[in-house]
Amino acid sequence: MGGTNFPSMGERLSLVEQNRALLARQGLLERRRAPLTEVVEAIGALQAQQWGALPVALWSRVHDFESEDLYGAFERQELVAGQFLRGTLHAVTAREQPAYSMVVQDGGLNTWQRTKAESSPRADELRKALRGFTDGVTRTVEETCVFIEDWLSANPGVIADEEAQFQRDHKWRPFRATSDFMRWPAKGEWGGRTPEAFRKAPCPPGEGPGSTEALETVVRCHIRAFGPITAEDTAYWMGWKVPPVRKVLEAQGDLLRFTDEAGRTLYDLPESPRPDAETVAPARFLAPFDSVLLAYEAKRRQRVLPDEYKAAVYMKANLRVLPTFLVDGLVAGLWGSEVKRGEAALTLQAFGKITKAAKRELDAEGERLVRVLHPRAKSWHVLVT
Repeated sequence: MGGTNFPSMGERLSLVEQNRALLARQGLLERRRAPLTEVVEAIGALQAQQWGALPVALWSRVHDFESEDLYGAFERQELVAGQFLRGTLHAVTAREQPAYSMVVQDGGLNTWQRTKAESSPRADELRKALRGFTDGVTRTVEETCVFIEDWLSANPGVIADEEAQFQRDHKWRPFRATSDFMRWPAKGEWGGRTPEAFRKAPCPPGEGPGSTEALETVVRCHIRAFGPITAEDTAYWMGWKVPPVRKVLEAQGDLLRFTDEAGRTLYDLPESPRPDAETVAPARFLAPFDSVLLAYEAKRRQRVLPDEYKAAVYMKANLRVLPTFLVDGLVAGLWGSEVKRGEAALTLQAFGKITKAAKRELDAEGERLVRVLHPRAKSWHVLVT
């Protein structure tokens, strides 16, 4: 890995320099050798709406990673899966969960109301009651629905009729899709399927840090994992508006300031790695919904994804982010895998010409990945199209 630079205030960082900084922090230059909780805090909250993507994301970043390491960390509640950034499912550490939970609340993403009908101010008591119902006990969707209906029978008129009908049509999902709760497997066995049941989060909003401390913590988490970053990047990642995020960034006296090629201010932690632009970036595979493809505002992701490939990676019709592979640090194509008659194949769809050297790297890395994805197959192959 190249040397770490400490440029002067306001020095311009090229896209390549930003790219290498990102890859270094994410363990995509050199896989990380550390306890899983330390890795997750270093690489930032992990997108988890496609549950099977989590092991792939960590395998690409962690030396000797095993899926059971991940599931064991959830079981021990060292990691927590819940509705966090932008109201989507993420995995974070238990240590940082209280800050993420509070930021979600303060960002207006914990609201349960979905219609314009005016409910009683007592409606928030239902969410508190649901916390108690799931405190240390695993509850299925059906059990939470029965609990809510029983609570409303005992507290008539709290939820407006129009709102209640909407909620019933959606199985009262808005009351569970908040940072008050964490996902948990209904039968207690962690694995490749998204946990479909719920428990109270270890530290729901209001039970942990205050708003100011939580916001500063989450902002610095983003810098540590994806920096150097702009205020717009951080706000997008959190699901917040830019002005309050920029205010926090400007108030952090220890942050270094750089500029990007468009003249925008980039913020970074002094101790974070910023390798030389000449640092070699190995071929790597990114999971579906990989965090590095969602950590920056939508129009400013060129440090890892060339603009000409955006439409091939982001599926607007169904809001999917496809699995990709990196060559020289940049997205260079898509990948997928399947098993037929016991033969597992990892198929790579390149967006452009791949050099022989890059193809050799992709073949080697891809064979390791397909063996991890399909350990019971009789044979494993990598196909580049």
